[in-house]
Amino acid sequence: MRAGQFALLSLVLLLGACSKVSEENYAKLNVSMDKAEVQALLGAPTECAGALGMSSCTWGDDKSSISVQFAGDKVLLFSGQGLK
Repeated sequence: MRAGQFALLSLVLLLGACSKVSEENYAKLNVSMDKAEVQALLGAPTECAGALGMSSCTWGDDKSSISVQFAGDKVLLFSGQGLK
């Protein structure tokens, strides 16, 4: 039973280490995607701010991040930093 518990714990830790902020997911972004599609791809944003129908959301941290600007509910432009 101990080996099974160790294997399960290892799997959970491995999955938790996989970041959705990656070059692969960045390449899947495109202009006019819905905000819901972006969140399905990248998960919940680290932070968002906006006003008057425009918003900017960021996923990641100081080392690697993806920033997406939305007009209404659609991607207007996006950029990445430190992606691997």
